[in-house]
Amino acid sequence: MKGGFLLLVEKPPLGRVLLLLVPVALWFLLDVSPPFPSFSSITFIGFSKGFLRQEVQHRLGDDHNVTAGSSADLAYDDGTRALNTTASRNKASSCNYAKGKWVADEKRPLYSGNECRQWLSMSWSCRSMERTDFSYEGYRWQPHGCEMPEFSGPNFLQRMRHKTLAFVGDSLGRQQFQSIMCMATGGKPSPEVEDVGWKYGLVKAPAPVSPGGSAYRFLETNTTVLFYWSPTLSELEPLMDMTTNTTSYALHLDRPADFLKKHLHSFDTLVLNTGHHWNTVKFWRNRWKLYNDGKPVRKGTLVAAKDFNHARDIKVHNIARWVDSELAHRPRMKVFLRTMSPEHFVNGEWNTGGRCDNTVPLSSGSEVSQEQSTDSAAQSAVNGTRLKLLDITAISQLRSEGHISNHSFGAQRAVYDCLHWCLPGIPDMWNELLFAQM
Repeated sequence: MKGGFLLLVEKPPLGRVLLLLVPVALWFLLDVSPPFPSFSSITFIGFSKGFLRQEVQHRLGDDHNVTAGSSADLAYDDGTRALNTTASRNKASSCNYAKGKWVADEKRPLYSGNECRQWLSMSWSCRSMERTDFSYEGYRWQPHGCEMPEFSGPNFLQRMRHKTLAFVGDSLGRQQFQSIMCMATGGKPSPEVEDVGWKYGLVKAPAPVSPGGSAYRFLETNTTVLFYWSPTLSELEPLMDMTTNTTSYALHLDRPADFLKKHLHSFDTLVLNTGHHWNTVKFWRNRWKLYNDGKPVRKGTLVAAKDFNHARDIKVHNIARWVDSELAHRPRMKVFLRTMSPEHFVNGEWNTGGRCDNTVPLSSGSEVSQEQSTDSAAQSAVNGTRLKLLDITAISQLRSEGHISNHSFGAQRAVYDCLHWCLPGIPDMWNELLFAQM
C-alpha cells in the first residue's frame, strides 16, 4: 500500500487513478448516500484510515485534533455518520449556554398554565391564582454566539423516541419535570400518555413539595419521562431508636440514592440536582443524620451553614464521580448536573418574614457575561468527568419577578415563596437549554 491507495497494477497512469478516486471523493465530500447497496457489507480496501482521517482533519479545520479513536474514526467505521454533524456537535459542545441575555419574545410562553392542568400542580400555576401580571412569561434566553434550536413538543419526542428522560432531585427538579411535560404536550390534554410509575415503584406525591415521583410514557414515540424525589441524591438508611421508638435516617454522603443504583441502567438522559435541603431545618424535619464512610459526621448533627455547604460540595463531587464510573459502561447515556436554582428572599427567609414583591422583568439586568458558573461546587464536580453542567444559576438570578411570591391559596398567602417558580416560567428555559445540549 502506498499513499493510502492499493496499487492494483504497477505505476498506473495518473488519469486512471483519478477516475478511480473521483466518485469516492465526491461521495465523501458531498455527504451523500454511499454508491453501494450496504456500506457495512463492503470491505473498503481502497483507502487507509490514515488517509480518511486526514480528509476529516481538512474538513473540520486545524482547530480539531483528529486522532485514532476520535470522531473521525467513528465516522469511518460507521460509514453513515455525516461529518458536518460531527462538526456541529463539536461547536455545540464548546458553547457556553449560560452566557447570554434575556430577550423579549412574543412566541412565549410555550404553553398555557390554565390548560396544562394534567401535569401542572395548581400551586405552581400562577394563572390559576390571583396573580394579575404575567409579563415574566414573555422572554427567552439567547446565548452569545450559540445556536439555540427552537423547542417543540414533536421535535423533543422524536429526539427521545424509544428513550427515557429522568429527573432526580428536589422540588425544583419536580418543577423542571412538570415543565417538560407541559412543553412536550403543548399544555393540551394528552390521553395518549400512560402512567408507568409502577415500573419504577413510584407513588405520586400528595403535594408538589412532598416525597414521591411520577413516570409517564408517550405511546406514539415510546418516550418515558420521569421524576424521582431525592433532594440530597443520597442513600437513606433507617436508624431505629429503641428507647424512643422513633426512626431517623443515616444520610450517606458517599453513597448514591438507591433509586439511582437500581434504575440508572434504564435511563438515556438523566438530570440531577441538589441544593436547597442542605440546612438545619430540612435535616431536622426529615430526621436525617449525616454519615460518611459508614460513620456519623459530628455525631450526625450539623449546625453552621458553612458545614452544610461543605457537605453539599462533598455530595455533588461524590455523585459525579459515581455516575462517571457508571458511564464508562454506558457511553451513549447523557447525564447533566443542574446547578442550584437561586432564591430571592428579601428582608428574611421563608420562615422569618422574607418577601419577593418585584413584578418588573429584568429589573436587575438582562445579561450574563461571566465565563464560570455561580455554582462553583457543581462546576468543579463535573470537571474531568463525562457529566455535563446544566448551568442555570446566574441566568435565573436575573428573574426575581418569576417566583410564586404570595400568590398562593388561603392562609399560605401570608408566607412568600421566593424559591419555586411560576409555570409557565423560568424552568421552561432550563428545559430549552437541556434540549439544546441533548
